[in-house]
Amino acid sequence: MTPSFRALLIEKTDAGSSARIADVDSGLLPEGDVTVRIERSTLNYKDALAITGRSPVVRRFPIIAGIDFAGVVEESGHAAWTAGDRVILNGWGCGEKHWGGLAERARVSGDWLVALPASLAPDQAMAIGTAGYTAMLCVMALERHGVTPSVGEILVTGACGGVGSVAIALLARLGYSVAAATGRPEEEAYLRDLGASTIVERAELSGPGKPLQAERWAGAVDTVGSHTLANVCASIRYGGTVAACGLAGGMDFPATVAPFILRGVTLAGIDSVMAPLDLRRTAWERLADTLDHRKLQTITRMIGLSDAIGVADEILGGTVRGRVVVDVSR
Repeated sequence: MTPSFRALLIEKTDAGSSARIADVDSGLLPEGDVTVRIERSTLNYKDALAITGRSPVVRRFPIIAGIDFAGVVEESGHAAWTAGDRVILNGWGCGEKHWGGLAERARVSGDWLVALPASLAPDQAMAIGTAGYTAMLCVMALERHGVTPSVGEILVTGACGGVGSVAIALLARLGYSVAAATGRPEEEAYLRDLGASTIVERAELSGPGKPLQAERWAGAVDTVGSHTLANVCASIRYGGTVAACGLAGGMDFPATVAPFILRGVTLAGIDSVMAPLDLRRTAWERLADTLDHRKLQTITRMIGLSDAIGVADEILGGTVRGRVVVDVSR
């Protein structure tokens, strides 16, 4: 093991926090029974909040940012892993209270790792990342609640973001008709290429609305929250399901119980951070089997670790389309 490694380090300051690229002593790695040489990481919305300090995501300082990584096991004291194994990590508090994946090295619990599917390269795994893994968890929730392609159109909000982009590609590949809600009409061609058949203007959903509205969609994947989620629930057909996984529009939920008790609508909360291993493995196996690699490439942008701080601002500014993969070696 080299004596030091490069990382995106977030430190506490009098004004809140600051982020920088630093050389970190390998001896400072936190407790864990598996050490991983990271090949690729990614930038998610939560990472951007942590790096910029715009939301109190970080629970412990100093910390290495990054809720995802793909890499190779260097050392292991865990029965499931040996040196040379290729692994993925998503969540488990990394980048929040445990040192994360925007670095050349990590030490974590072996219980947090999932084997990299043989059909995926590290670049592809991180193009999927937590965003794509969350999108698959949403699709699986819709399926569990009986929302099949035959029952009607599925709405995806925040369609140009990472979760939204992958959700559209997955749903279309599985035979669903997909409506994409976005505030970026210039991206219509991009969304249709992913598989969306209908484009919905974000403004239709982002303001206060009636408790019950016309029944439009059989189900939905919502990444936005707030008024958008309330309006989506109010517009779901009888017996439909909304998989809610994000809060880009706010943590509030200004809704009534009307859709749930008058139309039998289900609101399914999706947690990617602490999801059990069996669910994670199933999600990753299905992602490897289902996701169109060509479409995955079209939604992906590759950057170096040194670019990550600037791109975090772009993500929060809503100007980034799809997924951002980080090559931690540059």
